[in-house]
Amino acid sequence: MPEMKSVTLDQLKVGESGVIQGYQGEEDLHFRLKELGLVSGTSILVKRFAPFGDPMEIVLRGYSLSIRKQDAAKILVMNA
Repeated sequence: MPEMKSVTLDQLKVGESGVIQGYQGEEDLHFRLKELGLVSGTSILVKRFAPFGDPMEIVLRGYSLSIRKQDAAKILVMNA
């Protein structure tokens, strides 16, 4: 069985997936991320990065979402 480890979302590579565990940083951002569907327990998949690496596109809950890497760095993810 693969080892599970906690990382931030911006550290995942294309094709890697994980489950959102929580947030770090300011609370205003937490509310905005939750409104976008990025709540604890949600499975996500990194689909691709823009040509210069920012933003990144993720797939969750049946839709694609682009998110800035500085915001992704505040999302804690458990990945295999």
